[in-house]
Amino acid sequence: MIPISYLPTINAALNSASALLLVGGYLCIRNRKVLAHKLFMLSASGTSALFLISYLVYHFQVGSVPFQGQGPVRTVYFAILVSHTILAAAIVPLALLTLYRALKGSFERHRRIARWTLPLWLYVSVTGVIVYWMLYRL
Repeated sequence: MIPISYLPTINAALNSASALLLVGGYLCIRNRKVLAHKLFMLSASGTSALFLISYLVYHFQVGSVPFQGQGPVRTVYFAILVSHTILAAAIVPLALLTLYRALKGSFERHRRIARWTLPLWLYVSVTGVIVYWMLYRL
């Protein structure tokens, strides 16, 4: 069994992996490598799902973790955290809809929504890592 104290680091690793997989998927589709794109995006979805499960388990056990920084870094932290939290809540249904449209074969509708989903999902993944570093490593 993994100690609960390891979960924030695991979560940051899962967010990092998700971000890299998203970029890989984007590069693949830009180069018309459709199967590779599909594998990258399914992997990003799976990695994000594992992150969400791990995140919920951690916070169910530990609760909220207060930010200890003071001064200007506190303002920066909360600005990142607020945007991250709002977009994280929005990205779940958006990513699921984007994935559903792709798996259904509705590629034009998939492309239209993926243009919004990708940058938002990437932002959430990257800012998740930033929040981790600011909360647990500063």
